[in-house]
Amino acid sequence: MKRFWFVLLSLGLMVAFSTSAMAVDVKVSGEYYAAGMYLDKTNLTKTTTGGDPSTAFYYQRLRVRTDFTISPGLTLITRLDAMERAWGATRSATGTALAADSAGTRAENENIAVDWVYIHYASPIGIFDVGYMNDGSTGTIFGNSYSPKARIKYSNVFGPITLNLAYTKEAENSRTAINAVNRADADNDKYGIEGVYNWKTGKAGVNINYYHQAANRPAAPAYKRTYFLVTPYAFAKIGPVSLQAELNYLTGSDKYEDGTNPAGAPGIDKVDLAGISGWIDATANFGIFYAGGSIAYVSGNDPGTNDKIEGGIINGGRDWNPCLIMWNYDRTNWAGALTGYNGAAQDTAMANGWLFQMRGGVKPVEKLDVLASVTYAFADQKPWGTAGNPATVYLHNDYGWEVDLTATYKITNNLSYMLGGGYLFTGKYYKGTSDANELTNDFLVINKLTLTF
Repeated sequence: MKRFWFVLLSLGLMVAFSTSAMAVDVKVSGEYYAAGMYLDKTNLTKTTTGGDPSTAFYYQRLRVRTDFTISPGLTLITRLDAMERAWGATRSATGTALAADSAGTRAENENIAVDWVYIHYASPIGIFDVGYMNDGSTGTIFGNSYSPKARIKYSNVFGPITLNLAYTKEAENSRTAINAVNRADADNDKYGIEGVYNWKTGKAGVNINYYHQAANRPAAPAYKRTYFLVTPYAFAKIGPVSLQAELNYLTGSDKYEDGTNPAGAPGIDKVDLAGISGWIDATANFGIFYAGGSIAYVSGNDPGTNDKIEGGIINGGRDWNPCLIMWNYDRTNWAGALTGYNGAAQDTAMANGWLFQMRGGVKPVEKLDVLASVTYAFADQKPWGTAGNPATVYLHNDYGWEVDLTATYKITNNLSYMLGGGYLFTGKYYKGTSDANELTNDFLVINKLTLTF
């Protein structure tokens, strides 16, 4: 028996040492931040609540990307988020609803959530990406709301022109082992094509996405949504001035299968979709000083039309945070929405409005950047407090003014510290349908330590 095991072990060692080893290069990068936030009021109401109490807490997130280079041109790319939670806070309840910016639930992100796993292959005929990867980022940062999605992408360069093609599976509702349904054609899919022209001091592109959304067909009222989203954009540098601009144009329809739309209008089996958003941004650099401004617009929905939706489908995006309080995703994600009366709320992304911002900064030393901004915003359309009742239209359209000041110090090449404060002069929009509703102003203080590697 000993001789048998000796021979078997010898054969095993011979096989092991004679097997070709596969070399895999591994590159790890990422970011960790720890931050503290103080928010003076957790809502904008005053009449009925006496002003909601303040909140203060610390929170953090670890993000790790790992690239496994299998061979030249062939890479497996992964990314995960871990320990994304408020320090010492109650854990989120388990569930199946995904976080807005993750392939995992909020509870999973408080532990570990894997967001990216995809193959990146640089072939002789172009670059292919297949798997779960980033989606929702096109052109400038305006309008972007990245989230991991299952995609197939192709990209190739032809001189100064880059061509990008993409298919995105946004929702799968076909019958599977864990989704025992008896229906078909209830998925959400997206098909995209983008062309980009590059030159020495800038680039310009057009991205066209076609959305086929049938996930609402099993619901009541059942309908299928299809639309095109056309996004031209440009970046340019003219002397000391850096310019960027983007326009988003949406057109399509909701096709109802029972002859009644959500507004309850019988006989209307089709609702037209329309939407426009855009911005222009400029920053001029003058040595240690810089100054700039932005104008942004997102169309609102006219509540008086039953056969048309003009707003609410596209917005300013979660990735674009123009202020520390107004339309700031981090503030909303960690502290919650700031609500007014009759459904008015200041939350995730800019919608239904105009925004005007002026800003200026100074870099007195190489490692310090101090930035101040003043922002004013107002609504494009006045909503109705009660659907179908024009007598409940909001009385005002001004969202208010906000003043922000931030200072960022680069401690080392990989470690930075930011301290900021913002004050919101709350606009009368949040009074809703009555001038008797009293509002309160709000302010926020935030500090954030960020490590990159």
